[in-house]
Amino acid sequence: MPILNKDMTLCISLSARPSNNGTRFHNHLYDQLGLNWIYKAFAPTDLALAIAGVRGLGIRGCAISMPYKEEVIALVDEMAPSAAAIDSVNTIVNDGGVLTAHNTDYAAVAALLADKGVDPASTVALRGAGGMAKATAAALRDAGFTRVTVVARNEDAGRALAGLYGFGWAAQHDDAADLLINVTPIGMAGGDEETQLSFTEEQIEAADTVFDVVAVPAETPLIQTARLLGKKVITGAEVMTLQALEQFVLYTGITPTAEQVAAAEEFMRAG
Repeated sequence: MPILNKDMTLCISLSARPSNNGTRFHNHLYDQLGLNWIYKAFAPTDLALAIAGVRGLGIRGCAISMPYKEEVIALVDEMAPSAAAIDSVNTIVNDGGVLTAHNTDYAAVAALLADKGVDPASTVALRGAGGMAKATAAALRDAGFTRVTVVARNEDAGRALAGLYGFGWAAQHDDAADLLINVTPIGMAGGDEETQLSFTEEQIEAADTVFDVVAVPAETPLIQTARLLGKKVITGAEVMTLQALEQFVLYTGITPTAEQVAAAEEFMRAG
């Protein structure tokens, strides 16, 4: 990595619980490509002031994580189609003080569902109703999934998300489903629920595929349990790699080679 200097381009991430995943992934690619760039993660105490800093300091790119993916919409200047379509933001690109919001989560989830060969006829329990849940629900709908139940304790948010995509809603869902998807912070390192399961062991046993978007740790309690029970899994670390790659391209205009991405992903997961 280059020594810090006045000409260095800065990209950042904003999250309530920042990890080193994006930092390691982006900085490793900068190093491989010889870019005078640096990436740093932050936990903002005031989102509006943080975004004002992005604009005022000329920070090139800003990744947005839970729980800011909807709140940040009021603070940007333009919404790219990927973000406008689902009213959720995970990426901001700064072009001379004009902040444009994007969403790279949708593409990552859609690609993983296709690559893993998940049958669109599957019954699905989608736990969560925030910004990442919107991206996931949109990817499910566009891939032809119709038998989806949004599981959310917040009735207003849960019903709104379910209604937007023609799905069902339940405050609590104890029935079996072929595909279980967790898009809540349950199982995330550093939280009050980091050791908990977002679905029951009985539901995991009955499922074909278990998908946890939580990226830290890569092996969440849900993923660990699913592996022990012999289920197909899709991890948050996989989502992280795909969405971060698209962010990298948006920020730099450069598409790394598959070998460079693989090296960055290996470095990220070793941290």
